[in-house]
Amino acid sequence: MKMWRQIGSVTAMNLRSIPQRLSTSLVIVIGIAGVVAVLVSVLAMSTGMIKTMNNTGRDDRALVLRNGSAAESGSVLSRDAVRLISDGAGIRRDVDGKPIVSAEGIRLVNMFKKGDGAEINVVLRGVGNKFQVLRPEFRILEGRMFNAAVNEIVVGKSAHAQFKGLAIGDRITTRGANWTVVGIFSSGGDSHESELLADIDTLNSAERRGGGAQSVNVQLQSTAAFQAFKDSLTSNPALAVDVYRERDYYRQQSRTIGRVISVIAYVVGGIMAIGAIFGALNTMYSAVSARLQEIATLRALGFGSTAMVISVLSEALLLSCIGGAIGAVLAWLFFNGHVVSTGGTATGQLVFELTVSPQLVVTGIVWACVIGLIGGLFPAVRAARLPVATALRAI
Repeated sequence: MKMWRQIGSVTAMNLRSIPQRLSTSLVIVIGIAGVVAVLVSVLAMSTGMIKTMNNTGRDDRALVLRNGSAAESGSVLSRDAVRLISDGAGIRRDVDGKPIVSAEGIRLVNMFKKGDGAEINVVLRGVGNKFQVLRPEFRILEGRMFNAAVNEIVVGKSAHAQFKGLAIGDRITTRGANWTVVGIFSSGGDSHESELLADIDTLNSAERRGGGAQSVNVQLQSTAAFQAFKDSLTSNPALAVDVYRERDYYRQQSRTIGRVISVIAYVVGGIMAIGAIFGALNTMYSAVSARLQEIATLRALGFGSTAMVISVLSEALLLSCIGGAIGAVLAWLFFNGHVVSTGGTATGQLVFELTVSPQLVVTGIVWACVIGLIGGLFPAVRAARLPVATALRAI
């Protein structure tokens, strides 16, 4: 009980003296706030991208690619393959008895960003005539849906917000044709809102391609029908395909790039954290040196070394938590909800919102506490081991 009273008294005394050392204390707060703000903002990119990709697809829809294809861009399915896939088991049918299937293909279109004018690749997706039945989350926000057999497209609201030349009535030139924008659509915040959509037969005709596709999207009778559908295709000797639940496919696509962004965040944050640790060390060593008289007096009065250690660590942790909270708040204020797009890749651009989640805030504050703990540990040990006589002579 005596030890706890000592710890409480010394810690309270130490914390009350922080205003007298405000300038040096701000070194810890500002340094750690910077670390946390950078860490959280970069991780928010990964979180936002994964959230967007995870919102893409449903468990009662399946996506079929050519066997061995890692993504739609590397897949090719012939017209016969599309027909056989449409005859698979477990597919839901419409009121006319036709399978709810959308054969789809993607092309890359050169566009320019509104912000800096950078040239980037945007996906132009050709979709089948059952597309709207297959995806009930799809809805037109402005204008109208494209007509088949006409060079018309609709654009996702994210693409419309980020890229030039996508207003209703604008014309886009591709390798095979000129396309007119006739509508802007929403699809529930998924990755398709970064794309342009056209009729697949019209797209294939414009580019003088056959009637095949790169993927086939299927509405299943239920989530439980997936395995029967998959088995019916993979056991068919006339087909060589891979079958995914739609949601699983898009999660897989986001996993690699999300991991890369996370690694970058922790590497950059780690480098900055090392600098913050040295700042905390210098600050806490200075605090200990400034309190030599106080420490010597307390030790002479019988206060133990444990009270000295905890008092110094408490100050370091308090300042670190304040810095971490400030950094997390700054990241949330300046980055949460900010719309960005991925760099140009073989699969085009993905537009998404940065997401500063409560989990990221907690992660940032935990990092701040760890930095403060490491930065305060050695000065705390020095304060505890400092002989009373030495401290008194240093006064």
